Amino acid sequence: MNIVKKYFEFALRRTAFKRRLFFFTADIIFISFSIYASFWLRYNGVLPPESTQPILYYILLALIIKLSFLIIFNLYDFSWQFVSMEELIKLFKALSISTLFLGMALFFLRVYKPFMVFPFPRSTLLIDYIISLFLIGSLRISKRLVLEGIKSPFKSKEEKVKVLIYGAGGAGEQITRDMQRNKNSNYLPIGFVDDNPVKQGVNIHGIRVLGKGEDIPTICKNNKVDEILIALPSAHSREIKKIVEDIRELNLIGKIKILPSVTDLIDGKVTLSDIHEVELEDLLGRSPVKIDFKAIKDFIQDKKVMITGAGGSIGSELAKSILQFNPENLIVMDIDDTDLFYLVNNLEFSTKEIIPIIGDIKDESKMTSVFENYSPQIVIHSAAYKHVPILESHPEEAVKTNIEGTKILAELSLKYNIEEFVFISTDKAINPSSVMGATKRVGEELLKILTQKNKTKFVSVRFGNVLGSRGSVIPLFKEQIKRGGPVIVTHPEMKRYFMSNSEAVLLVLEASAVGQGGEVFVLDMGEPIKILDLAREMIRLSGYEPDVDIPIIFSQIRPGEKLFEEILSAEEGVESTGYEKILRARSADERGKEVLMEKINLLIRMSHENSREDEIIKLLKEIVPTYKPSKL
Repeated sequence: MNIVKKYFEFALRRTAFKRRLFFFTADIIFISFSIYASFWLRYNGVLPPESTQPILYYILLALIIKLSFLIIFNLYDFSWQFVSMEELIKLFKALSISTLFLGMALFFLRVYKPFMVFPFPRSTLLIDYIISLFLIGSLRISKRLVLEGIKSPFKSKEEKVKVLIYGAGGAGEQITRDMQRNKNSNYLPIGFVDDNPVKQGVNIHGIRVLGKGEDIPTICKNNKVDEILIALPSAHSREIKKIVEDIRELNLIGKIKILPSVTDLIDGKVTLSDIHEVELEDLLGRSPVKIDFKAIKDFIQDKKVMITGAGGSIGSELAKSILQFNPENLIVMDIDDTDLFYLVNNLEFSTKEIIPIIGDIKDESKMTSVFENYSPQIVIHSAAYKHVPILESHPEEAVKTNIEGTKILAELSLKYNIEEFVFISTDKAINPSSVMGATKRVGEELLKILTQKNKTKFVSVRFGNVLGSRGSVIPLFKEQIKRGGPVIVTHPEMKRYFMSNSEAVLLVLEASAVGQGGEVFVLDMGEPIKILDLAREMIRLSGYEPDVDIPIIFSQIRPGEKLFEEILSAEEGVESTGYEKILRARSADERGKEVLMEKINLLIRMSHENSREDEIIKLLKEIVPTYKPSKL
């Protein structure tokens, strides 16, 4: 296998060398020809006899200067097939600057032989510039023009999916270009729709803006549209939902596709692989939010970052996003080897070192060795037990993982001078009614106690439910719909805050980047969503009608659950951070840190001593006075 890999790498190097040599040789010919042709044109096709030798010196000087600038501007390292406007602009700059340098060189050399024998006319300089720019540019763009001008031998237009693109902005332009130049593309763009009146009738890559959203029925009928692609990454979920509902009325359900939201496109680029079916995240989790990517990059770049619970839905999204900001390496830790295996496989795209570690955060000896061996600089702690009904029956396990595990990691962070420790908390920690929420609140209080013990910054970030996270209601509803129903909703009035995975993770990273230590950040989750409305929308997305094809039934609220989750408790205030969707909670808790830590240590000991559930819950309530347990 290594031999094959090495041969492939060698072949690539040879191919790259051959391509550079080809263009370098061609440029020598073009530059030489351009100088000669410029003189020939200047003297109307009759060159003076004394010009023969000086022209050779002019050609040599032009080659030295122009080739140098072509190399400086990296114009021999590009894909001939996919040459872009960026390369052509660089070529324009390189030849423009080199022509100026050539002109200056000729000015200073005019008093030396052989340049003084036959002067270089100024008009010749301009003619040479035009000819060389045309020849060198034409060669570089030739392959792309030929490939885009020839019909694909793989699929005819009749075989392709005729797609109408909703949105004639940057994303629409990019995806259209990708559809046209990718010979394996299954899509044939037949037109755009856009509600901006300025864009009506405009052509983009030869594809016309045919009308506005209200014109879709006529456009679809006249052009036999197979699919509609919504290319509006910056649009709010409300806009997307309205567009989807309008298209549904045309009986095009199942033929609507969409591009990711802007928070999923960190580099701002879209390709064919980004096209997907409309999902719940697109209708409920897309909200335009301005992320300070520079702050996140400054926070992460060239740092060693460790994520606990990396195999979970939040942890895996954190890993994917962090890699976009160029860490030195990424340490991904999880207790589940299967989750870790799939995570590492999914991160194969990265060129950064990824270090997978199987480990339990409650194992202090193992955690110590991890800190010693890998020296992380940033720790993002997302490992936790989170399933409310299960933990109600096992409070001791919730204490061991959510409190003791957090304490072990936090104290090791102090010991090894970690720069920042980020604790992923939850809105269930506010006026908790569950063991899960109470233990997460203790985790927040624990970090406040440890703050300012040394340079380590401890930050907690609190948010609600993440759309599609493992174990949440959404995968459960999907499975129930797949079975044909019924979809079971706990209560018709139950509401929850929801946020898309990518948006939640980017906001967590942004809050971490601006944290000074000791803060509890609260993410603005928008408006709470009724679980009943969620169920109905999921049924419609699956192509069914709620309460007609798939019935919805109601059960009852389970132990530890609330009808509505708060993001702030009564004793807390909130203040702005200056960053969109990130707030800072102000705690009024003035209890002594030593007393509080003694109670936390006692709680951890009780979890190991087979203490009765009610004793553990009673002590939890002492530590978190706003806790309202279901069992007391």
